[in-house]
Amino acid sequence: MPSNAPSTFLTSITNPLESNRMHSNPKGTPSTRAPIELDPSMAFYVFLTARVMAALFAPIQDCDEVFNYWEPTHYLNHGYGLQTWEYSPQYALRSWAYIGPHALVTLLARISPIGSKFLEFYLLRLVLAFACSASEAKLFSVISRTLNPRVAIMFLIIMISCTGMFHASTAYLPSSFAMYTTMLGMAAFMNWRGDIRTAEGIFWMGLGAVIGWPFAIIMATPYILEEFVLAWAMEDSKSLFWRFVDGTAIQSCIDGFFYRKLVCVPFNLIWYNVFSSGKGPNMYGTEPWDFYLRNLLLNFNVWFLLGLLAFPMAIVQSYIGKKHASRQNLMRGLVFVSPLYLWLVIFSIQPHKEERFMYPAYPSIALNAAFSLHVLLSLFGSTNSSGIFGRIPPQLKLAVVSTAVFSAVGVGLWRATGIATAYSAPLQVYTPLHTPGIASRGETVCLGKEWYRFPSSYHLPNGIRAKFVKSEFKGLLPGEFREANINFGVYPGTWLVPPGMNDENREDPGKYTDVARCNFLVDSFFPNSQPTKYEPQYILDDTTWQSLKCEPFLDVTQTGILGRLVPLPDWGIVPESFRRKWGKPIHFKEAIAPFSQNDARNSKMLLYALLLSTLVAWGFFTLLRRARRKTPPRSRTPDLEKPTSQKNPERKPGEWIPQDFTRPPATPYPEWSVHTTKPLPYRPFRYGPKYNINMGLRPMNWDEWIELDNHYPRFHADKARRIRDRGSKCCRTAPRAYDAAVELLEELCSYLPQRYPSLFQATSTGMTNVLTGESFNIQERPLAEDPMQMAARTIQDDLAIMIEGDDGQYYLLAGAILLAGFWRLEDKFGMPLSEIHTSGEVPQFREKLEKGMMNFFRRVKPESPVLRNNYFIQVDDELAWSSSIGSEDSEGIGWFTAEKNKAIEHHYFRSERQSLRRWVIALVVRLPRSGGVVFTIRTYFHPMVDVCLEPYVPGRLASAIRSWGDDVSKYKGKERYGEVLLEYLDQKHEEQVAEGLDLSKEDEERKGCE
Repeated sequence: MPSNAPSTFLTSITNPLESNRMHSNPKGTPSTRAPIELDPSMAFYVFLTARVMAALFAPIQDCDEVFNYWEPTHYLNHGYGLQTWEYSPQYALRSWAYIGPHALVTLLARISPIGSKFLEFYLLRLVLAFACSASEAKLFSVISRTLNPRVAIMFLIIMISCTGMFHASTAYLPSSFAMYTTMLGMAAFMNWRGDIRTAEGIFWMGLGAVIGWPFAIIMATPYILEEFVLAWAMEDSKSLFWRFVDGTAIQSCIDGFFYRKLVCVPFNLIWYNVFSSGKGPNMYGTEPWDFYLRNLLLNFNVWFLLGLLAFPMAIVQSYIGKKHASRQNLMRGLVFVSPLYLWLVIFSIQPHKEERFMYPAYPSIALNAAFSLHVLLSLFGSTNSSGIFGRIPPQLKLAVVSTAVFSAVGVGLWRATGIATAYSAPLQVYTPLHTPGIASRGETVCLGKEWYRFPSSYHLPNGIRAKFVKSEFKGLLPGEFREANINFGVYPGTWLVPPGMNDENREDPGKYTDVARCNFLVDSFFPNSQPTKYEPQYILDDTTWQSLKCEPFLDVTQTGILGRLVPLPDWGIVPESFRRKWGKPIHFKEAIAPFSQNDARNSKMLLYALLLSTLVAWGFFTLLRRARRKTPPRSRTPDLEKPTSQKNPERKPGEWIPQDFTRPPATPYPEWSVHTTKPLPYRPFRYGPKYNINMGLRPMNWDEWIELDNHYPRFHADKARRIRDRGSKCCRTAPRAYDAAVELLEELCSYLPQRYPSLFQATSTGMTNVLTGESFNIQERPLAEDPMQMAARTIQDDLAIMIEGDDGQYYLLAGAILLAGFWRLEDKFGMPLSEIHTSGEVPQFREKLEKGMMNFFRRVKPESPVLRNNYFIQVDDELAWSSSIGSEDSEGIGWFTAEKNKAIEHHYFRSERQSLRRWVIALVVRLPRSGGVVFTIRTYFHPMVDVCLEPYVPGRLASAIRSWGDDVSKYKGKERYGEVLLEYLDQKHEEQVAEGLDLSKEDEERKGCE
């Protein structure tokens, strides 16, 4: 992928109306303000609150949800239930792999001490609410990070306020499950932070297609096509194919266990719906082409219209706005908004239409609408006086936008309330049956014309069965799962062929029972309805039936369109034609006895208690976490191109005016031990695909100047050996830098006993190393050895001092470079700063680094030290000099001499080395007396296999390496080790993810470690 891939089509939209309404500069350009952001965890709780409300109050919209999912689940847990023809082994159009996990959830409620069917029903709904909220929060987080925080907030507002999500979010339907996985897939496809996640995106959408609904894979098509168009390397295509095969195989094994034969449910479903002749879904009703347009307009109101505008808005934003996006960014934007159009077109041309078929596209509607609204606000919020919108007062703009948004939100919530109040009677009317003494095991509840509103056997007491009586419906009703329990194994109803089933929707008289055999009957009465032979008005038959419970139900034939859309109060000022008209679904029984609703009430009270406890616990831990986060903000990285607010004293190049500065006393390192204190885990790489080339400086706390750890003995021994064997080749001080080197030595002898009192003790002449017994006399003259050499013996760092010449250049005139790995002091000694870097072919030094570096060196002050990090890969285990690039005494050295693709065991993490990972912390300090600029270079050197044990590191490092340009790759020797290393990093990353690593928590965990 191109290196600028993450610059998405929304990154240029940073000035919508919200940031323009109060602040603008004289030229009319909106002032820059950081986008309002909402923490993803807080967004999750907002989503969860809305979904819990849906779980508790949303009516069941579709009888397929009851008969194809709730009833099979009831059978698995209770041994009986209603069975549709799709679950007959003859046809096997429904997967038990989808039912099974849900049945486990309800089983937990059943085996609890206070278990009841009401608890099973609502617990599963709450779990679905949690799954939906988690998926929404994940997509919200990616939108906020990848696109724009404001778009994410608009996405949240639309999702929680639209009526469609009120009933889709907790519906027990494969299309709702596919909606969850679609959101996770969209999040993966959209999130290029760290690396392209095509495999992850296809996995989630494939999971929704295989386990949920096969047609849901359509939503992935634009993202997959994007990868082909952008020439994505198809090295993962085989693995993706086999993952899909594996998923289908697992599902087939589960379904094979239940059906007792080899089946592929997705294939059966597609074959029946698409290729079967004379059958298929059209037998169950057809709708005009505009059915979904009308339905989505009802469920999303103005948000749906904005969603349809997203495609042209993306083009408008790219070509008409003042900030032009690249062609690739425009393409990404069109890919993000295109799934809705594809889904809508494909399903609109199908004659058979149902509302639930749109569920997987609901998140796309919200995303598209959020984007369109964001672009419109950007245009409408312009303060450019030469434009039309720029002349409108900001207060008026705010009023218009606020009114529009709040109206859309209000209408959505109002309509959801209307649905809950108008159609919730079927969930309430069965409660008397749970009262002791009302119903007995073995009795039946009969359903006539109200069969399609039956909310499932979970609303009936144990042992009470639902039966059908003849109505005017002429299609095929569900039968009952076979309940043979002797010599038939477990769940015989799943594989024994039920009688009377067919795939042509032909009526089966065997599905009916005589009304005289009914102990209870559920019916509805609407004043203007006319009785028929098969649908008499049972309610008026007081001699046979007696009322147990009545619940109001909206009479849609007598209620006007406004009353059906939203609930209007029955006030005198509301015209009669706008008010709602009600029918009454009623329970009947031959005799009535006093009853209460303790069972249902207790179950709901338990749910409310659990929700309240969860809310209190969440509030407590949220406050606790925020209290812990109240740490001082980090210092900002200095801008190297701009002068500081406090100017250095005027001086000529090469002339330094000694300054009266004393380093603050160092505090002892807490519990430091030369035996147990481990090296700090610096991992200074970021996710690609962009690799930033800069100095990367940050302010340093004086206590952090020198870092020592339990690797000190090895470093000390290696340095002593190198000093003995190579002498002045590694340690050298020019006469002009001698005073600066002595000043550095004195500073170390002051600092080290303060910071590491268990290792160094101050003496009247200097200090003593307690571990090695060495004494450092810095008072005697001449010194026992070169001051840089003496200083190098005390710490693990390499040292270098740059002295300013009369020409304003800084020259390397003192150094103790003993463990550099990839460069030699003798090659660089005496060189000016620029030549040191250009001779080493540092990528883009002239273009991006030289000017800023020279400015920084010129103005750096003794009281303002800074830190920076760097990293390299090395392919041998030699800390001092990497022999892979050639002998240290050879003339021609370079990566070209390194063995290619050595085993991963030879790779190390380090500063300047190939397949080995080495960390370098460079400290820049201005010496106050001499004015020399000191570099301390500490190398951290670890086997790659050890580094990859750390959470998140393999994935992040792999992404960083892939982000290197050709010049950086050449400089760091990637060609010699990249293939082996990247394969290993990808493998370890996949293992961590498979073991449950939550990638969304990486930033939080990294902050907690810092």
